[in-house]
Formats: sequence, C-alpha cells, structure tokens
Amino acid sequence: MAWDTAKTKRLILDAAVSEFAAYGPEAARMDRIAATAGVNKERIYSYFGNKRQMFAIVLTTELERLAMAVPLDEKAAGDLGEYAGQVFDYHRAHPHFVRLLHWEGLHTTEGEPVVAEEERTAHYAEKIAALARTQESGRLDTRLAPRELLYSVIVLAGWWFATPQLRRMLMPDLDNDPDGQRAALVRLVRHLSGDAK
Repeated sequence: MAWDTAKTKRLILDAAVSEFAAYGPEAARMDRIAATAGVNKERIYSYFGNKRQMFAIVLTTELERLAMAVPLDEKAAGDLGEYAGQVFDYHRAHPHFVRLLHWEGLHTTEGEPVVAEEERTAHYAEKIAALARTQESGRLDTRLAPRELLYSVIVLAGWWFATPQLRRMLMPDLDNDPDGQRAALVRLVRHLSGDAK
C-alpha cells in the first residue's frame, strides 16, 4: 500500500497546531505531535524541519487560512463592523489562532523579525489600502487613519478570546453569550468607523 504523504503532512500539521497553541514554541514537543498524528517523529523532521521551522509553518499556515476565510476588500470595508464580526466568528471557530499569535509575541524580542514578516506586512498594507480607498469613496469615516482602524479591528476581534477572564469580569452578562459578544463588537467597530447602522 502506498504511503499517503499529503494525508500524513495534514495529520502532522493539525497535531502541531494543537500542540503549539497549547504549549507554545518552547514547551511544545515533537514526540507529542508525532503521537497525536500517529506517525514516526522522524517524518516530522523530514517534512517540516526542526521545531522552530515547524512553528513557523504552523503560524504561516494559520495566517493564510484566516486571510482566505475573512478577506478585507473595499466591499467588506464598507461595513467594518460586520467584517469585525466575521473575524470574531473565525476566532470562535478556531480559538487556537489567537493563542498562536500570543505565543509568537511572547517568544519574540522587541524589534526581532517574526515569521514571514515581509509577507505579512505586505498583506496588512493591502488591507490598509482597501480601507483608505473606502474612506476616499466616502463609505468609511476618515477621522481615524486606515492603519488605526485595522489595528483596532484586529485587537478588538481577538481580545475576546485572548483574555476571557477580562470578559467575564467586565461583562459577566455576555460571558456565556458569544452572539451577544459578537453584537457588542460589531456595534463598537461601527461606532469607531463612523457607521451609524
């Protein structure tokens, strides 16, 4: 029977996402990834390299998945609150994503380049440009710079999942109400972006 390399890589990648989200890049263990994926640890090294390289691949893959699932173009920028709601929905379905970003931040020295920094910066520049064009067309408030709006949306949509303890203390009525959390986020971002919907 032929070895299904694509399936094996997918199993390893899925196991690595869970491992790195739970333990971070330093405490994650390749043997646990191998056991979870049901493969020999040597396959991980041959397909993905060492642990640092594996974390980079995991993070890059997850960033690409988010970018594909929730693109920000001029149409989406026209209702930035709803776009934030869609990012919230993505994080709700993929809670590991925010954890991976936090692990990256915790294990990166200030000013040190991060995984795929140039590509990520270019991707964010495209989003900022879409926001700027939407502002120029009059469909988005111009009181905040496009980069400020984008940063706010990213932070506001993700922080619900990064610090659930704050959510519980500040908004106990919404703690177990993800639909209410989403509605609050959408209202807040619409207010920030000058959309009175």
